[in-house]
Formats: sequence, C-alpha cells, structure tokens
Amino acid sequence: METQPHHHPHTETKKVLDRLSRAIGHLEAIRSMVEEGRDCTEVLVQIAAVRSAVNNIGKIILEDHINHCIVDAVQTGDQKALENLSVAIDRFIK
Repeated sequence: METQPHHHPHTETKKVLDRLSRAIGHLEAIRSMVEEGRDCTEVLVQIAAVRSAVNNIGKIILEDHINHCIVDAVQTGDQKALENLSVAIDRFIK
C-alpha cells in the first residue's frame, strides 16, 4: 500500500502516542516476566492485554482516518484513498 502525506488534521495523535507508549512499556514488562521465568499463564494473560491495547489503538487510528482522510477523499473524489482504506481494513481485521 502506498503512503501519501496527509494534508488534514488528525485529532487523536496524542491519544494514539500515549497509548502506544503504554503498550510498549507493557511489552517490556512481559519481556522481563519471560526472562524471570514467570508462570506461562501470567505471561499469556499479559500478552492478551497488549493485543487488546494494540487493537484499540488501531480502532482509534481507523476512526480518525475515516473522520478526516476519508471524508476528505470522498469530497475530492479520491478513489485511491478509498481503495487503500479497504486494503488496510482487510489487513487490520486478520
């Protein structure tokens, strides 16, 4: 998928960055748990929490993209942006 510069505001950037930082910190904690030989079930529960956090970050980005990029694409007739969204959604939900 080809990337293009955005020419419109994204309102959720700070929220996304904050959540990414938390997820990264959580992943580091999981790494420590594995290094320490913690119980596998504890590690799996923490991995599930990170996976959920990452999915929620993706949802925020998708909503922001639809509300700004795609609205703009529809208004300007940018069919490529709509095609790219379809590809991105297919990859996101796998």
